[in-house]
Amino acid sequence: MDSSQPNNPLHGITLKAILEYLVAEYGWERLGDRIQIRCFQSDPSISSSLKFLRKTEWARTKVERLYVNSISYDQRKGKKSEPAQSVPAPTESVWDRARRS
Repeated sequence: MDSSQPNNPLHGITLKAILEYLVAEYGWERLGDRIQIRCFQSDPSISSSLKFLRKTEWARTKVERLYVNSISYDQRKGKKSEPAQSVPAPTESVWDRARRS
């Protein structure tokens, strides 16, 4: 971790990694209930959601806030969160990861 932002939990984590974590943690349906934006509720995909979130600051802020709250909750409950660098194998779909959680 870079020492210039030691207290920033989002430092060094890509938006794609954040979104993949949230989809694995909640699934698209629950994510769409928590953050009510169309890209999570109607024919959701990582790529379409990333396009929308990169253009829409208020939506990205909500996603980042949910991520920070989720990892904080996981840490309080002793659940190990996966490092952002370990991206699942490309042959595994988002749906497979979401079903496991």
